[in-house]
Amino acid sequence: MLKKLLLLPLLSLFLYANSFELNQDIGSFSLPNQFDEKQTIDNSIEMIIVSFEKGTGKDINQFLSTKDKDFLKNHHAAFIANISGMPSIITKMFALPKMRDYKHSILLIYEEDDKRFISKEEKSTLYRLENGVIKSISYITKKDLEKIF
Repeated sequence: MLKKLLLLPLLSLFLYANSFELNQDIGSFSLPNQFDEKQTIDNSIEMIIVSFEKGTGKDINQFLSTKDKDFLKNHHAAFIANISGMPSIITKMFALPKMRDYKHSILLIYEEDDKRFISKEEKSTLYRLENGVIKSISYITKKDLEKIF
């Protein structure tokens, strides 16, 4: 039992220290959404879009706002916003209330130590998966959103 308790933090540290790579099985992990409900990413997900900046997040939210509530689910996709660089007071007072107005789910990364996803300035990162294994990693802009679905 003690070994398991010691192994869990080390495994978490390993997970957060290394970014996902091509042909890597991402396993299963959970993140909270804008309503603080845990949602799990598992091998049923075929596409993950990750935003690291306010502008790219806004673009994705605008696009998803024109779709039905289950659009992401129906496309086996997840949208993750890395908000770890945002001051917590701004997150609580402004960002989260605005995010709660959206009908789609936005998974949130709060921890700066979470380096699983890679970023490129002014772009969102698109991960395509098959059975939980990363098959491609690309960088997209607002104009690419309609094409990827």
